Amino acid sequence: MRKSLFLLAAAAVLLTVSCGEKEETVHLVEDRYQEEPVSVLFEEGELKGSLMWPVEEERGNLVIIVPGSGPTDRNGNNPQAGENNNLLMIAEALSDAGHYSLRYDKRGIGESGDLIQKESDMDFHDSVNDVLAWIAKFKEDPRFDKIILLGHSEGALLSAQACSISSDCDALISVSGTAMKAHVLLLAQLKAQSREAYEMSVPIVEELAKGNMVPEVPVSLFNLFRPSVQPYLISWFSYDPVKIISEITDPVLILHGDRDIQISHQEAQVLHEASEGSQLEIIEGMNHILKDAPEGLEGNIATYSDPDLPLSADFMKKVIEFVSSL
Repeated sequence: MRKSLFLLAAAAVLLTVSCGEKEETVHLVEDRYQEEPVSVLFEEGELKGSLMWPVEEERGNLVIIVPGSGPTDRNGNNPQAGENNNLLMIAEALSDAGHYSLRYDKRGIGESGDLIQKESDMDFHDSVNDVLAWIAKFKEDPRFDKIILLGHSEGALLSAQACSISSDCDALISVSGTAMKAHVLLLAQLKAQSREAYEMSVPIVEELAKGNMVPEVPVSLFNLFRPSVQPYLISWFSYDPVKIISEITDPVLILHGDRDIQISHQEAQVLHEASEGSQLEIIEGMNHILKDAPEGLEGNIATYSDPDLPLSADFMKKVIEFVSSL
């Protein structure tokens, strides 16, 4: 069970590279949705995703869904945590409400696998630029009235940074995000799990937060701080969620579950206080993957690998109300 508790910290530094077959045409999904393969071209390869919308609609708001940390694909599934389909479910619920959505495979993941050739190429700044590239791609599309970013977990930080930069972002939905800088969060998670691991990690994290590589790390911490992943950690540690969200002037909705075992829902309150005019919703009974979960730790973790368990109805209701109001 201790290994399962390490989900966010470990997932943030694990890379899984895979590939998929390219879909060539718009096709129907369950006779309810239309889905179209879309991509953004970079010098090193293509960032690929899926545009989904209801069969009967020809115009609406577009929600760009930004996935969380680690090898999480466009549907919200992660081989380290399990298959839960939470991001796919968000897209389907948005379509049912008459809206468009984009979900995508991050660099190095799924059909975007060729964008990362080696782990040391990973850079948090590139992930922000990827979100900006999607906004730029769709800003002139006549089908879309508004472009809204919905970021989950680490994706909440990516979305906030992109929305603070782009004048074409019309609103932000921050879901299960942290107010802590990444290195502070990582140390807090380590401290909660192992005092020994925490104490060994402190000097390493402090150096990385200063922008310095640490060539030698203890064997027991090699999975977290191996040299090939340190450039990514250095870039990630440089972002301040509170400062970033405070600079956003567009409408902001902050959502968090009170049974989130990875990031405390108190973080949402801190973000809300930093974001003038933002709307805060703490969803009762919802966990980190946006599903209703029991109080017990084992039952909560079991939801991470249940792709048939629906999203929290209250969560999705708040998202749709916000998107529809813009």
